[in-house]
Amino acid sequence: MSLNTQKNDKVLHYIEKCICYERQFSRFVNMQKGTLFLIPVPLSEEASAKSFTSYLVETINSLDEYIVENEKTARKFLKQAGLKIPQKDLIIYDYGKHARDKGNIKDFFKGLLAGKNVGLMSEAGCPGVADPGADIVAEAHRQGIKIVPLVGPSSILLALMASGFSGQKFAFQGYLPIDKTDRSRRIKELELQASKEDQTQIFIETPFRNNQLLAELLKTCKGQTKLCVACDLTDDAEFIKTLTIDQWKKRSDDFHKRPAIFLLY
Repeated sequence: MSLNTQKNDKVLHYIEKCICYERQFSRFVNMQKGTLFLIPVPLSEEASAKSFTSYLVETINSLDEYIVENEKTARKFLKQAGLKIPQKDLIIYDYGKHARDKGNIKDFFKGLLAGKNVGLMSEAGCPGVADPGADIVAEAHRQGIKIVPLVGPSSILLALMASGFSGQKFAFQGYLPIDKTDRSRRIKELELQASKEDQTQIFIETPFRNNQLLAELLKTCKGQTKLCVACDLTDDAEFIKTLTIDQWKKRSDDFHKRPAIFLLY
């Protein structure tokens, strides 16, 4: 065997060892990262008991660190769900509006990157859906962290289920414009889209502006367009009704300060 061949063999052996070490290190790093559990929160206090699954209760009792939209409601939910860990021992990061404005969301990932499993909770419903928790989930993906969504209540899907509208084609539009002219224009666009594409249009409003939105819908939409209002979902005062615009005009419903989902079809 020539000297050059021996050198080449040593170099190849060295490269193979480096690749092997790199793979082992990569596996080690990935093993050290925790899992982010997306934990749904009941939509109403009356629905707490029927919103908890055994897996959810098991999960929260395996965690002592959380990223939450509202610490007060999160602690209340954990207590109702049967948390056995003393609350004084919990580490809770608040990602509410004021906290998000102040800091970097990467600050919430110290536990996850150190190998701890962490729970993410919205103020109500499913985290990440019409919820700023989506930013936390996006960052978790960037960090290569495993994400596990748990089963739980979503007002958007519950409203769609109960509307009688198309569940094959639907779009959630979030909040409509506040300006009256822009809002009226947007409603017309959504009504046309619902008719043209056979697609359910879903949107929401700040509860204290629900009645104004309803009035604008009745004023703007065609008489035969169908509107569903799903209000106080899962609560004892739950209200779900699908009617044409002409039929809604004959009623005098009050949705002021009541959490509601609006659907056009």
